[in-house]
Amino acid sequence: MRWDDQSVGVDDGALPGLQRLGLVRSVRTPQFEGITFHEILCKSALNKVPDAANLPFRYTVNGFRGCSHACRYCFARPTHEYLDFDCGTDFDTQLVVKVNVAEVLRRELMKTSWTRETVALGTNTDPYQRAEGRYALMPGVISALADSGTPFSILTKGTLLQRDLPLIAAAADRVEVSVAVSLAIGDPELHRLVEPGTPTPDARLALIRAIRNAGLSCHVMVAPVLPLLTDTTAQLDALLARIAEAGATSVTVFGLHLRGTTRGWFTGWLARTRPDLVGAYRELYGRGAYLPQSYRDELRDRAAPLIVKHGLNADSRPFATRSAPAGRPAGALLQPTLF
Repeated sequence: MRWDDQSVGVDDGALPGLQRLGLVRSVRTPQFEGITFHEILCKSALNKVPDAANLPFRYTVNGFRGCSHACRYCFARPTHEYLDFDCGTDFDTQLVVKVNVAEVLRRELMKTSWTRETVALGTNTDPYQRAEGRYALMPGVISALADSGTPFSILTKGTLLQRDLPLIAAAADRVEVSVAVSLAIGDPELHRLVEPGTPTPDARLALIRAIRNAGLSCHVMVAPVLPLLTDTTAQLDALLARIAEAGATSVTVFGLHLRGTTRGWFTGWLARTRPDLVGAYRELYGRGAYLPQSYRDELRDRAAPLIVKHGLNADSRPFATRSAPAGRPAGALLQPTLF
Protein backbone atom coordinates (compact mmCIF):
# COMPACT_ATOMS: atom_id res chain seq x y z
CA MET A 1 0.00 0.00 0.00
CA ARG A 2 1.52 3.34 -1.07
CA TRP A 3 0.66 6.51 0.81
CA ASP A 4 1.60 10.03 -0.27
CA ASP A 5 3.33 12.07 2.43
CA GLN A 6 2.84 9.30 4.94
CA SER A 7 4.41 9.07 8.36
CA VAL A 8 4.96 5.61 9.76
CA GLY A 9 5.51 4.77 13.39
CA VAL A 10 6.21 1.16 14.22
CA ASP A 11 4.75 0.16 17.59
CA ASP A 12 7.37 0.08 20.32
CA GLY A 13 5.45 -1.96 22.85
CA ALA A 14 3.20 0.84 24.04
CA LEU A 15 0.18 -0.85 22.42
CA PRO A 16 0.29 -4.43 23.72
CA GLY A 17 -3.22 -5.16 22.44
CA LEU A 18 -2.10 -4.50 18.89
CA GLN A 19 1.08 -6.49 19.37
CA ARG A 20 -1.07 -9.53 20.09
CA LEU A 21 -2.83 -9.01 16.76
CA GLY A 22 0.38 -8.94 14.72
CA LEU A 23 0.97 -5.23 14.17
CA VAL A 24 3.01 -4.42 11.07
CA ARG A 25 3.01 -0.64 11.20
CA SER A 26 0.95 2.40 12.17
CA VAL A 27 0.20 4.94 9.44
CA ARG A 28 -1.07 8.51 9.37
CA THR A 29 -1.90 10.41 6.21
CA PRO A 30 -3.15 13.94 5.50
CA GLN A 31 -6.13 12.52 3.61
CA PHE A 32 -7.44 11.10 6.89
CA GLU A 33 -6.70 13.88 9.34
CA GLY A 34 -6.80 12.78 12.96
CA ILE A 35 -6.96 9.06 12.13
CA THR A 36 -4.25 6.46 12.65
CA PHE A 37 -4.34 3.18 10.75
CA HIS A 38 -2.77 0.21 12.49
CA GLU A 39 -2.04 -2.36 9.79
CA ILE A 40 -1.97 -5.96 10.97
CA LEU A 41 -1.49 -9.38 9.42
CA CYS A 42 -4.38 -11.47 10.69
CA LYS A 43 -4.02 -15.20 11.30
CA SER A 44 -7.69 -15.93 10.61
CA ALA A 45 -10.46 -14.14 8.74
CA LEU A 46 -13.57 -16.15 9.55
CA ASN A 47 -14.91 -15.34 13.00
CA LYS A 48 -17.18 -17.94 14.58
CA VAL A 49 -20.00 -16.36 16.55
CA PRO A 50 -20.35 -17.80 20.07
CA ASP A 51 -23.47 -19.89 20.54
CA ALA A 52 -24.40 -17.71 23.51
CA ALA A 53 -24.83 -14.74 21.17
CA ASN A 54 -28.08 -16.32 19.95
CA LEU A 55 -27.70 -15.02 16.41
CA PRO A 56 -28.97 -16.84 13.31
CA PHE A 57 -25.58 -16.78 11.60
CA ARG A 58 -22.40 -18.42 12.78
CA TYR A 59 -19.65 -16.73 10.80
CA THR A 60 -18.57 -13.17 10.13
CA VAL A 61 -15.68 -11.41 8.44
CA ASN A 62 -14.52 -7.98 9.59
CA GLY A 63 -11.67 -6.27 7.77
CA PHE A 64 -11.56 -3.35 10.18
CA ARG A 65 -11.74 -2.78 13.92
CA GLY A 66 -12.86 0.68 14.91
CA CYS A 67 -14.87 2.90 12.59
CA SER A 68 -14.55 6.48 11.37
CA HIS A 69 -18.33 6.71 11.00
CA ALA A 70 -18.18 7.76 14.67
CA CYS A 71 -21.84 6.93 15.36
CA ARG A 72 -22.52 7.94 18.95
CA TYR A 73 -24.54 4.79 19.64
CA CYS A 74 -22.37 2.12 17.96
CA PHE A 75 -22.71 -1.16 19.84
CA ALA A 76 -19.21 -2.28 18.80
CA ARG A 77 -17.40 0.43 20.75
CA PRO A 78 -16.54 -1.77 23.77
CA THR A 79 -14.63 -4.20 21.52
CA HIS A 80 -11.87 -1.60 21.17
CA GLU A 81 -11.08 -1.96 24.86
CA TYR A 82 -9.63 -5.42 24.13
CA LEU A 83 -6.90 -3.58 22.22
CA ASP A 84 -6.15 -1.24 25.15
CA PHE A 85 -7.99 1.60 23.40
CA ASP A 86 -10.98 3.46 24.76
CA CYS A 87 -14.48 3.02 23.39
CA GLY A 88 -14.89 6.70 22.53
CA THR A 89 -12.47 8.80 20.52
CA ASP A 90 -10.05 5.89 20.05
CA PHE A 91 -12.78 3.80 18.45
CA ASP A 92 -13.38 6.61 15.96
CA THR A 93 -9.75 7.41 15.21
CA GLN A 94 -7.51 4.38 15.96
CA LEU A 95 -8.49 1.98 13.19
CA VAL A 96 -7.14 -1.53 12.84
CA VAL A 97 -6.84 -2.79 9.25
CA LYS A 98 -6.43 -6.49 8.47
CA VAL A 99 -4.47 -5.92 5.28
CA ASN A 100 -4.27 -9.63 4.39
CA VAL A 101 -7.88 -10.51 5.25
CA ALA A 102 -8.91 -11.54 1.71
CA GLU A 103 -5.88 -13.80 1.25
CA VAL A 104 -6.42 -15.51 4.60
CA LEU A 105 -10.15 -15.85 3.96
CA ARG A 106 -9.57 -17.55 0.62
CA ARG A 107 -7.31 -20.13 2.27
CA GLU A 108 -9.88 -20.82 4.98
CA LEU A 109 -12.71 -21.23 2.47
CA MET A 110 -10.68 -23.80 0.53
CA LYS A 111 -10.52 -26.18 3.50
CA THR A 112 -12.51 -29.37 3.08
CA SER A 113 -14.07 -28.75 6.49
CA TRP A 114 -15.75 -25.53 5.31
CA THR A 115 -19.48 -26.19 4.85
CA ARG A 116 -20.37 -22.97 2.99
CA GLU A 117 -22.53 -21.44 5.69
CA THR A 118 -23.67 -17.85 5.18
CA VAL A 119 -21.04 -15.28 6.15
CA ALA A 120 -22.15 -11.88 7.45
CA LEU A 121 -20.18 -8.75 6.53
CA GLY A 122 -20.81 -5.56 8.49
CA THR A 123 -21.79 -7.06 11.82
CA ASN A 124 -19.08 -5.33 13.85
CA THR A 125 -17.77 -2.24 12.07
CA ASP A 126 -18.80 -1.01 8.66
CA PRO A 127 -16.95 -2.75 5.79
CA TYR A 128 -17.51 0.31 3.58
CA GLN A 129 -16.26 3.01 5.92
CA ARG A 130 -13.95 5.59 4.31
CA ALA A 131 -10.81 3.53 4.86
CA GLU A 132 -12.10 0.92 2.43
CA GLY A 133 -11.48 3.44 -0.34
CA ARG A 134 -7.76 3.22 0.45
CA TYR A 135 -7.32 -0.40 1.39
CA ALA A 136 -9.89 -2.01 -0.97
CA LEU A 137 -10.38 -5.11 1.17
CA MET A 138 -13.93 -5.89 0.08
CA PRO A 139 -13.37 -6.86 -3.58
CA GLY A 140 -11.04 -9.64 -2.46
CA VAL A 141 -13.42 -10.74 0.28
CA ILE A 142 -16.42 -10.82 -2.07
CA SER A 143 -14.50 -12.71 -4.74
CA ALA A 144 -13.23 -15.27 -2.24
CA LEU A 145 -16.74 -15.94 -0.95
CA ALA A 146 -18.30 -16.21 -4.40
CA ASP A 147 -15.50 -18.40 -5.79
CA SER A 148 -15.94 -20.82 -2.89
CA GLY A 149 -19.73 -21.02 -3.27
CA THR A 150 -20.33 -19.28 0.07
CA PRO A 151 -23.47 -17.13 0.45
CA PHE A 152 -22.99 -13.80 2.19
CA SER A 153 -24.71 -10.67 3.42
CA ILE A 154 -23.58 -7.05 3.54
CA LEU A 155 -24.88 -4.38 5.92
CA THR A 156 -23.54 -0.85 5.50
CA LYS A 157 -24.03 2.88 5.77
CA GLY A 158 -21.21 3.44 3.31
CA THR A 159 -21.92 4.69 -0.20
CA LEU A 160 -18.56 3.25 -1.25
CA LEU A 161 -20.48 0.01 -1.79
CA GLN A 162 -21.44 1.45 -5.20
CA ARG A 163 -17.88 0.84 -6.37
CA ASP A 164 -18.40 -2.90 -5.91
CA LEU A 165 -21.95 -3.24 -7.24
CA PRO A 166 -20.88 -4.98 -10.48
CA LEU A 167 -18.86 -7.48 -8.44
CA ILE A 168 -21.72 -8.02 -5.95
CA ALA A 169 -24.27 -8.47 -8.74
CA ALA A 170 -22.02 -11.00 -10.46
CA ALA A 171 -21.58 -12.85 -7.16
CA ALA A 172 -25.38 -12.96 -6.75
CA ASP A 173 -25.57 -15.04 -9.94
CA ARG A 174 -23.43 -17.67 -8.22
CA VAL A 175 -24.43 -17.58 -4.54
CA GLU A 176 -27.17 -16.06 -2.44
CA VAL A 177 -26.33 -12.45 -1.65
CA SER A 178 -28.14 -10.13 0.76
CA VAL A 179 -27.62 -6.36 0.78
CA ALA A 180 -28.93 -4.00 3.45
CA VAL A 181 -28.47 -0.28 4.05
CA SER A 182 -28.76 1.34 7.46
CA LEU A 183 -30.72 4.60 7.45
CA ALA A 184 -32.50 5.72 10.62
CA ILE A 185 -32.13 9.51 10.62
CA GLY A 186 -33.67 11.67 7.92
CA ASP A 187 -32.95 15.09 9.38
CA PRO A 188 -29.59 16.39 8.08
CA GLU A 189 -28.73 18.39 11.20
CA LEU A 190 -29.46 15.55 13.61
CA HIS A 191 -27.57 13.18 11.32
CA ARG A 192 -24.51 15.44 11.52
CA LEU A 193 -24.64 15.34 15.32
CA VAL A 194 -25.32 11.63 15.80
CA GLU A 195 -23.49 10.03 12.87
CA PRO A 196 -20.86 12.64 11.97
CA GLY A 197 -18.63 10.39 9.84
CA THR A 198 -21.33 8.73 7.74
CA PRO A 199 -22.70 9.63 4.31
CA THR A 200 -25.72 11.93 4.41
CA PRO A 201 -29.30 10.59 4.33
CA ASP A 202 -29.63 11.76 0.72
CA ALA A 203 -26.44 9.92 -0.23
CA ARG A 204 -27.72 6.70 1.32
CA LEU A 205 -31.05 7.03 -0.46
CA ALA A 206 -29.06 7.31 -3.68
CA LEU A 207 -27.20 4.15 -2.64
CA ILE A 208 -30.51 2.30 -2.27
CA ARG A 209 -31.46 3.37 -5.80
CA ALA A 210 -28.10 2.20 -7.13
CA ILE A 211 -28.47 -1.20 -5.47
CA ARG A 212 -31.92 -1.65 -7.00
CA ASN A 213 -30.68 -0.49 -10.42
CA ALA A 214 -28.02 -3.21 -10.20
CA GLY A 215 -30.79 -5.81 -10.02
CA LEU A 216 -30.44 -6.52 -6.31
CA SER A 217 -33.04 -6.35 -3.58
CA CYS A 218 -32.30 -3.87 -0.81
CA HIS A 219 -33.42 -4.14 2.77
CA VAL A 220 -33.24 -0.99 4.91
CA MET A 221 -32.54 -0.99 8.60
CA VAL A 222 -34.45 1.94 10.12
CA ALA A 223 -32.43 1.43 13.23
CA PRO A 224 -31.70 2.46 15.78
CA VAL A 225 -34.73 4.65 16.32
CA LEU A 226 -33.69 7.18 18.98
CA PRO A 227 -36.31 7.79 21.67
CA LEU A 228 -37.57 11.39 21.73
CA LEU A 229 -35.28 12.26 18.83
CA THR A 230 -36.44 10.26 15.80
CA ASP A 231 -39.44 8.27 16.98
CA THR A 232 -42.54 10.38 16.27
CA THR A 233 -45.13 9.23 13.78
CA ALA A 234 -44.37 12.22 11.56
CA GLN A 235 -40.62 11.48 11.56
CA LEU A 236 -41.06 7.81 10.78
CA ASP A 237 -43.67 8.56 8.12
CA ALA A 238 -41.41 11.03 6.33
CA LEU A 239 -38.38 8.73 6.41
CA LEU A 240 -40.26 5.63 5.28
CA ALA A 241 -41.79 7.61 2.41
CA ARG A 242 -38.31 8.55 1.17
CA ILE A 243 -37.04 5.00 1.60
CA ALA A 244 -39.97 3.63 -0.40
CA GLU A 245 -39.48 6.21 -3.12
CA ALA A 246 -35.83 5.13 -3.40
CA GLY A 247 -37.00 1.60 -4.19
CA ALA A 248 -36.23 -0.34 -1.02
CA THR A 249 -37.84 -3.76 -0.95
CA SER A 250 -38.28 -4.18 2.81
CA VAL A 251 -37.51 -2.54 6.13
CA THR A 252 -36.93 -3.34 9.76
CA VAL A 253 -37.62 -0.77 12.48
CA PHE A 254 -36.34 -1.10 16.03
CA GLY A 255 -35.20 1.10 18.87
CA LEU A 256 -31.84 2.01 20.34
CA HIS A 257 -30.09 -0.30 22.74
CA LEU A 258 -27.12 0.78 24.83
CA ARG A 259 -24.78 -2.01 25.87
CA GLY A 260 -21.63 -1.83 27.91
CA THR A 261 -19.50 1.29 27.74
CA THR A 262 -21.41 2.49 24.67
CA ARG A 263 -24.05 3.61 27.15
CA GLY A 264 -21.68 6.04 28.87
CA TRP A 265 -20.34 7.40 25.57
CA PHE A 266 -23.83 8.01 24.20
CA THR A 267 -25.26 9.52 27.37
CA GLY A 268 -22.23 11.80 27.63
CA TRP A 269 -22.97 13.07 24.15
CA LEU A 270 -26.65 13.45 25.07
CA ALA A 271 -25.77 15.49 28.15
CA ARG A 272 -23.72 17.89 26.03
CA THR A 273 -26.19 18.12 23.15
CA ARG A 274 -29.67 17.56 24.61
CA PRO A 275 -29.41 17.81 28.41
CA ASP A 276 -33.18 18.11 28.57
CA LEU A 277 -33.47 14.44 27.55
CA VAL A 278 -31.02 12.94 30.03
CA GLY A 279 -33.66 12.29 32.68
CA ALA A 280 -36.00 10.60 30.21
CA TYR A 281 -33.22 8.36 28.90
CA ARG A 282 -32.19 7.47 32.43
CA GLU A 283 -35.74 6.32 33.06
CA LEU A 284 -36.05 4.42 29.77
CA TYR A 285 -32.76 2.55 30.24
CA GLY A 286 -32.90 2.30 34.01
CA ARG A 287 -33.22 -1.48 33.94
CA GLY A 288 -30.59 -2.32 31.36
CA ALA A 289 -29.40 -1.99 27.79
CA TYR A 290 -32.77 -2.42 26.12
CA LEU A 291 -35.86 -0.27 25.95
CA PRO A 292 -38.79 -1.42 28.09
CA GLN A 293 -41.27 -3.71 26.39
CA SER A 294 -43.97 -1.08 26.59
CA TYR A 295 -41.89 1.34 24.48
CA ARG A 296 -40.99 -1.38 21.99
CA ASP A 297 -44.66 -2.29 21.61
CA GLU A 298 -45.58 1.35 21.04
CA LEU A 299 -42.86 1.77 18.43
CA ARG A 300 -43.97 -1.38 16.61
CA ASP A 301 -47.60 -0.26 16.63
CA ARG A 302 -46.58 3.18 15.35
CA ALA A 303 -44.37 1.87 12.56
CA ALA A 304 -46.44 -1.07 11.30
CA PRO A 305 -49.22 0.92 9.58
CA LEU A 306 -46.65 3.29 8.07
CA ILE A 307 -44.76 0.38 6.55
CA VAL A 308 -47.99 -0.84 4.98
CA LYS A 309 -48.89 2.70 3.86
CA HIS A 310 -45.65 3.03 1.92
CA GLY A 311 -45.81 -0.41 0.35
CA LEU A 312 -42.80 -1.77 2.15
CA ASN A 313 -42.50 -5.29 3.50
CA ALA A 314 -41.95 -5.62 7.22
CA ASP A 315 -39.88 -8.67 6.41
CA SER A 316 -39.19 -10.97 9.33
CA ARG A 317 -35.89 -11.59 7.57
CA PRO A 318 -33.67 -8.58 8.25
CA PHE A 319 -32.16 -8.76 4.77
CA ALA A 320 -33.99 -9.06 1.49
CA THR A 321 -32.06 -11.06 -1.07
CA ARG A 322 -31.72 -11.77 -4.73
CA SER A 323 -33.14 -15.23 -5.31
CA ALA A 324 -30.57 -17.99 -5.02
CA PRO A 325 -29.58 -19.72 -8.27
CA ALA A 326 -31.55 -22.84 -9.06
CA GLY A 327 -30.44 -25.81 -7.04
CA ARG A 328 -28.57 -23.76 -4.44
CA PRO A 329 -29.88 -23.84 -0.86
CA ALA A 330 -30.96 -20.57 0.69
CA GLY A 331 -28.63 -19.01 3.20
CA ALA A 332 -29.29 -18.55 6.89
CA LEU A 333 -31.58 -15.76 8.00
CA LEU A 334 -29.53 -12.98 9.45
CA GLN A 335 -30.04 -10.64 12.37
CA PRO A 336 -28.02 -7.44 11.86
CA THR A 337 -25.92 -6.24 14.77
CA LEU A 338 -24.24 -3.12 13.44
CA PHE A 339 -26.11 -0.83 15.75
